[in-house]
Amino acid sequence: MLFRYFAREILATSLLVLVALLALFGFFDLVRELDDVGRGGYRLGVMIGYVLLSLPSHAYVLLPAAALIGTLFALARMSEQSELTVMRSSGLSMRQLAAHVAGAGVAVALVTLVVGEFVTPYTEEAAKSLRLKATSSIVAREFRSGFWVKDDRSFVNIQDVTADTVLLNLKIYEFDKSYRLASISRAARGAYEGANRWSLAEVEVTRFDGDKAVLERRASSVWNSVLTPDILSVLKIVPERMSVLNLSAYIEHLRENRQKTTRYEIALWQKVLYPVAAIVMMILAIPFAIQSQRAGGTGAKIVLGILLGLGFHFAGRLFSHVGLLNDWPASFSAGMPTLIFLGVAAAGLAHAERR
Repeated sequence: MLFRYFAREILATSLLVLVALLALFGFFDLVRELDDVGRGGYRLGVMIGYVLLSLPSHAYVLLPAAALIGTLFALARMSEQSELTVMRSSGLSMRQLAAHVAGAGVAVALVTLVVGEFVTPYTEEAAKSLRLKATSSIVAREFRSGFWVKDDRSFVNIQDVTADTVLLNLKIYEFDKSYRLASISRAARGAYEGANRWSLAEVEVTRFDGDKAVLERRASSVWNSVLTPDILSVLKIVPERMSVLNLSAYIEHLRENRQKTTRYEIALWQKVLYPVAAIVMMILAIPFAIQSQRAGGTGAKIVLGILLGLGFHFAGRLFSHVGLLNDWPASFSAGMPTLIFLGVAAAGLAHAERR
């Protein structure tokens, strides 16, 4: 009965905070996108569609912070109305209170997991595709020469990738078992047909045989490659927005080709641990929410919640970049901010229990 009361109050308040934050971020997106309205086919309706499709990505990022602020607000209100005082006088320990809050946090963690794994990757790609099609833009260009990827004994240079994952102006440098250049294939376009097969158009193949070079032109050809639109989605979506399955597939692809995977491993661990962070942040709110009124009213505690949320966000960014630079284990780089805040929460709960 008590758990249901805590869960109802905390989740309802967290939902209101999330809606308010999404409205704020959506407004900022609308203001930012107004400058591009009228560019190509980017009209007001397309802009609103793009902003709406971007909201799940904002929700995924904001859920732990919204849960933290919602928990602070709900518990601070209970404390002001002496509800928590009566509960603690009736035998409610800090450990039991933390268990009730963590139980509500499990619901937030599940929502975070579902949004991050099954909603955000698709809405993010749909939003980018909608905007790119309307503005006739190119998705990404990693270097001036285009995007480079290693595929078995071949090096592939893709100049541009469109919103529909059509490859433009690609070159395939194929090497033999002795790592000597065997051929260079150039194609104007490449479209995915499924089963790791790409249909290439306007193809020129230069084969090297000793001191001779033979040029062959074809209207079309088939190219078998481990590259798929899911793997190339890394061009359109940052690793932190990709699903765990797509990240795992891309990491495996990089490992097979003996390429560095640290950035994507950190992103994978962050995806796995991010729902847990929501629970940790809610537990962290407890010792701050039940402080005496001399420590500040509800408004001050909400500001404190925002600062804690920002601190967690920047700590995650800091450890991610430092871990990438120093080649730390991905699990350490991704998990340390959560462990630090969990330690702070445990210390705060122990201090509150002794008071």
